[in-house]
Amino acid sequence: MRPTNRCLLQASRAALGHENPLGLPKSGTIPRMQRGLPQKRAIKDVRKVIAVSSAKGGVGKSTVAANLSLAFARLGHRAGILDVDIFGPSIPTLFNLSEEPRLSSNNQLIPLSNYGVKTMSMGYLLGPSAPVVWRGPILMKALQQLLHEVDWGGLDVLVLDLPPGTGDTQLSVAQQVVLDGSVIITTPHTLSLSDAVRGISMFDKVSVPVLGLVQNMSVFTCPCCATQTHVFGTSDKVKQLCAERQIEFLADVPLHPRIAEDAQEGKPTVVAEPGGERAEVFMSLARRLGEKVGL
Repeated sequence: MRPTNRCLLQASRAALGHENPLGLPKSGTIPRMQRGLPQKRAIKDVRKVIAVSSAKGGVGKSTVAANLSLAFARLGHRAGILDVDIFGPSIPTLFNLSEEPRLSSNNQLIPLSNYGVKTMSMGYLLGPSAPVVWRGPILMKALQQLLHEVDWGGLDVLVLDLPPGTGDTQLSVAQQVVLDGSVIITTPHTLSLSDAVRGISMFDKVSVPVLGLVQNMSVFTCPCCATQTHVFGTSDKVKQLCAERQIEFLADVPLHPRIAEDAQEGKPTVVAEPGGERAEVFMSLARRLGEKVGL
């Protein structure tokens, strides 16, 4: 195994069954956490940070986040993506990367790159089959190091692929990192929209601007007869929610098998069909978000 960030390596060993990963006392006691909210810190050498959230799993958030970062790169920006979903990392698969990161001279993790985008994920450190069975303190330590101990080498924009939900990880990122805004991914399904509302409320409470909503898997067009089917319901509900919350409706991503197939083969839509209609949806999304955050 090649060298890696010491604490992250210790934590990854914990997931594989090694004991006492952070050097805690043998009694298992955990030092009292610092009281009060931590001060927000900027991610070093990164101009703009956009968090992509879903509040609900299974809505294609990671696929949208990956294509968004690739679209930023195609627009000429120095782009990166950080996989903050420690328990279910998707970025290694989406970017067809599996190496273990090396260390820089100052003990920082060096991102892995593909398609012109720098990436970092816990999946690179643990491997595809290792379960993450960590409690809060170890999880938070690993998260801190992913956020602040990666040598990005200068980026115009970093996309954070947050895990689904509104739990500890999401709150920790929102409270501890200077975010230029958040994007919420949803389907038109009622259950997904209900969770999207929770996500909006969470970002409002931690004073992170919601840049808008992306409707994913909105409509399926039959390749034989061109009939359009709204599998999860019409887009009216999503647009109505945006109107009620005074949030921009950013993009409407269709339901198409190629998007999923290209993603699981490690070549997302923006790379697989750069001049295609579906790729243009993500390019337009990147242009709009770039305008909103001042890229």
